[in-house]
Amino acid sequence: MSVREIASGLKFPEGPIAMADGSIVLVEIARGTLTRVWGGGKTEVIANLGGGPNGAALGPDGAIYVTNNGGFEWHDRGGLLFPGDRPRDYSGGRIERVDLKTGKVDRIYSTCNGLKFNGPNDLVFDSQGGFYFTDLGKGYGRLHDRGAVYYATADGKSVKEIVFPIDMPNGCGLSPDETTLYVAQTMAGRLMKFEIEAPGELAPQTGLFRGDCVCGLPGLQLFDSLAVEANGRVCVATIAAPAGGITSIASDGSYEQTSFADPLVTNICFGGKDMRTANVCLSATGKLVATEWPRPGLKLNYST
Repeated sequence: MSVREIASGLKFPEGPIAMADGSIVLVEIARGTLTRVWGGGKTEVIANLGGGPNGAALGPDGAIYVTNNGGFEWHDRGGLLFPGDRPRDYSGGRIERVDLKTGKVDRIYSTCNGLKFNGPNDLVFDSQGGFYFTDLGKGYGRLHDRGAVYYATADGKSVKEIVFPIDMPNGCGLSPDETTLYVAQTMAGRLMKFEIEAPGELAPQTGLFRGDCVCGLPGLQLFDSLAVEANGRVCVATIAAPAGGITSIASDGSYEQTSFADPLVTNICFGGKDMRTANVCLSATGKLVATEWPRPGLKLNYST
């Protein structure tokens, strides 16, 4: 597999979006920015968000929507950057909208039914213009928040909780026909699926647990964010030592893995004319790389 470096020196890149002009827009969690990355390593800051911008997606109005976790403590371990617990300057979890032309940032959600968000992590838009997002929560020494999944409208007028509790929900994505919501659980190394009955409406719980397990990995392998292939396979960024990778999971739970030279492989997005260019975030080393994927990725709603 041939891997080319698009940019280095990034401060924990996440949430990549392949743009029509060939650039990649992503967040730098440790820098608190929404950043555009061009070929040849050139970067430019679109907006300073502060806190911990974690996931990003293009919305129906052409703006970029960001899940901001409010910030992390950061730890340098032998030149590799790792996130930790909630920092002293934690600025609160929220959903933000960024105007790509002006860099203007609007906070559109910070609570649901009077409860503050703890650590919004990732989001995905459906074809109706709403979006699903996860709240992984925050660590506090010996404690960690219980996680949740939400559905919201892009106009800032409606947000509702649709899954609670769920341990450390991270990446989320939709099946090509939008009848299934996928959610990756970090520490469990588990991919869950939820049946969608209508936009923002999940099928009622029928068993002991909410949702169904598609796949769980053996050993100490953790799940981060994800993207979906055009054929419905789910590609989950996988954290492992000494090298993480991308785990591509079929509907029957079988999977294949592609390794990259970083323990914290945190996200993937597809782009290029044939949607077979996989852009991958190597967050501990601060790199964005690309490789040709064996199958095309799913074109996201509102992608340019």
